[in-house]
Amino acid sequence: MDAPSPRLLSVSARIGADLKAQIADGTYPPGSPLPSTRALAVELGVSRTTVTAAYDQLVAEGYLETRPGSRTRVAPGVLPAPPPVAAAPPQPPRLSAFGQRILAMPAHDAAPGPAIDFRTGELSGDDFPALAWRRALDAALLRRPARIGYDDPRGLPELRAALQAYLWRARGLRCGLDQIVVVNGSQQGIDLCARLLVDPGDRVVMEEPGYRAARGVFSAAGATILPVPVDGDGLRTDALAALDPARLAYVTPSHQFPLGGVLPASRRQALLAWAEGCGATIVEDDYDGEYRFDAKPVEALLGLDRAGRVIYVGTVSKTLSPQLRLGYLVVPQALGAAFAEAKRLADRQAPGLEQAALARFLASGGYERHLRQVRRRNAARRAALLAALAESFGDRVRVEGAAAGLHLVAWFLSVPAGGEAALVAAARAAGIGVHPVGPLYLRAAARPDRAGLVLGFAGNGPEAIRAGIRRLAAVVRGAELTLDSPVAGPT
Repeated sequence: MDAPSPRLLSVSARIGADLKAQIADGTYPPGSPLPSTRALAVELGVSRTTVTAAYDQLVAEGYLETRPGSRTRVAPGVLPAPPPVAAAPPQPPRLSAFGQRILAMPAHDAAPGPAIDFRTGELSGDDFPALAWRRALDAALLRRPARIGYDDPRGLPELRAALQAYLWRARGLRCGLDQIVVVNGSQQGIDLCARLLVDPGDRVVMEEPGYRAARGVFSAAGATILPVPVDGDGLRTDALAALDPARLAYVTPSHQFPLGGVLPASRRQALLAWAEGCGATIVEDDYDGEYRFDAKPVEALLGLDRAGRVIYVGTVSKTLSPQLRLGYLVVPQALGAAFAEAKRLADRQAPGLEQAALARFLASGGYERHLRQVRRRNAARRAALLAALAESFGDRVRVEGAAAGLHLVAWFLSVPAGGEAALVAAARAAGIGVHPVGPLYLRAAARPDRAGLVLGFAGNGPEAIRAGIRRLAAVVRGAELTLDSPVAGPT
């Protein structure tokens, strides 16, 4: 028998829906007969086969019943719909305390930026090693395991072995394979630290200003944030003694975010001594420590740790691509099992294919060749940005944090802090994406009284950087005229 056409099915489905509505409103009460299929077909102007299909479906669903020699009837026990009542406004699902804390946070700006955008965390598409990565992926795809299943939640053994060797070569770190946990980007690594180490009400030390997404993670966990000021050398460790004991400290010692200070040896030792003294854990976020332009990368804080107080957070988001979502933790031996189980409960494991490709890329030396190349390219971008700022603003701008990393902070000395939001909006209207430093401070009183912008340079070529700063200069000139403020000298 031929299958009914889609049109036939759609018409019979509509007839069935109409009959259900009439049963619900009492037009056809339980036990009442329905018109014959022939009569209803004539009335509706459709084929008898269409009506029969509708009846058969309602019989299958229990709305109708048939008996030999009698008409199809509404099944007994099918109740009409209750009379309508005034609908109460729907109540949304109740959020947990965690969910309420997240909802109360400032919304993240996820809108696509202009063509020239100085957003931090973005890389140039031209820098991605497409051919080398494709070869690594192809090799991983051709590897055919006997069975396909879930892997170790800590990550593929070959990737952890490659990371172990790389961290020793590049960052002076010695660690065991079972101390390395591969995560979906450094953000998941920070989140796991909060889940495993912080209870609601615990105190967490953070740099002021500091990384907003990390602050959000610890605030969502219910932590009380203790902001500690930074200067040109990073975290002011002399301020730690005045604080109440804390459970954890989150720091960016290799390149403080956003002001760029590199924590000197004396302060690193002081930070480790403080952690030992109060039993705190230090989360070291080495988000772009590979980028030093005038010297080799500094040793990681973890390399000085002798008491198992430091968790190291690394990522390839600033060297390969943020879209790969591959990062890693190096955790103290005593915490390895807890982090592995937490990772398994969170999402089982990081994607295996990308892990295998990264393992091959690291082991072959391709990753470090690529890193040397992008370091040179970003040095040229950095030089273009510094030259453009000097040419367009002269002594009306003060630059911080340009010695390392992939961003710097520009303080516009002729624009007060209160004009920062308007400056950002005017720049966007002019086709330039710039991002304010103000939201990176937890306390408004701690920030300087001048407008500041965090300018990332890795996502644009030198020519786009120069064009963007020329446009920004026109925007700042407009702000100066509007504010009618005198040009301030360097401070």
